[in-house]
Amino acid sequence: MNAIEIRNLSKSFRSMYAVDGLNMTVPQGAIYGFIGENGSGKSTTMKLICGHLVADGGEIRLFDREHTDAGVRVRVGALIENAGCFPGSSVYQNLMMQAINLGLENPDDDIRRVLEIVRMDEHSELKFKKCSLGMKQRIGIAMALLGDPALLILDEPINGLDTDGMRIMREILVDITQKYGCTVLISSHILGELEKIATHYGIIRQGKMIMELSAKDMDSRAQVFVSLKTKDTAGALKLLSQRFETVREDGEYLRVYDVEDTATIVEYLIENGHVVNEIKKNKIGLEEYYIELMSKKEVN
Repeated sequence: MNAIEIRNLSKSFRSMYAVDGLNMTVPQGAIYGFIGENGSGKSTTMKLICGHLVADGGEIRLFDREHTDAGVRVRVGALIENAGCFPGSSVYQNLMMQAINLGLENPDDDIRRVLEIVRMDEHSELKFKKCSLGMKQRIGIAMALLGDPALLILDEPINGLDTDGMRIMREILVDITQKYGCTVLISSHILGELEKIATHYGIIRQGKMIMELSAKDMDSRAQVFVSLKTKDTAGALKLLSQRFETVREDGEYLRVYDVEDTATIVEYLIENGHVVNEIKKNKIGLEEYYIELMSKKEVN
């Protein structure tokens, strides 16, 4: 069973389509990275899934049921835009107000559980206005986790966080899926961070899904290159370009694409008077894969 299945979804604002015939599949238990430029339709799609907006056409199914079904709506938690907390109230008080709003039978137990999940159990009495940005994002996730949802929808939860904040967020999201069996749909522009945790990706452009793939699929499709460093970068670049089809500069390094035999490259450089200080095989990451995919779509 899939957590989310979307078919031919559309939504327009003043005759302009924000979502245009979108198809999307999120497997149950996945961390699904939702990727696209600003204005590509990510947030609109998430709001449609959550029921914050009404679609013009198409179908959204959650756990094989209509997304408007009351029985499935209670299985969805979301953090879109901000947590909507009261600044002068404590972390615990804000969560209690949300728990009461949701009609939870044992609100204190639920609050203690979600605070522990998001690493905020030691800060429950801190006023929301005194919390750091990272803490506020984690509080927002805690609010979305009240009621033990099976699907968690997060719109840009790591934007603006420092390195430590992003690390904690990664750990929380992995715990949510692996320990609690929750499916996570997350959008982000910080693709390097998303790549560390996502199991699946959906790439959207101008309201249309242009590609869905698993992390394993992306790894198998990612272009292989040899990265090397020499004293004479310009000279080595000119020399390697005469023999290999694609050679590019990358700061102090050179990249030779679609070649896995490092020995051949080293021998060729040494024969022509270049000393190789460092060499290793690698693959392009999610960000480069995304940029290359977008450039190909531009050409098409």
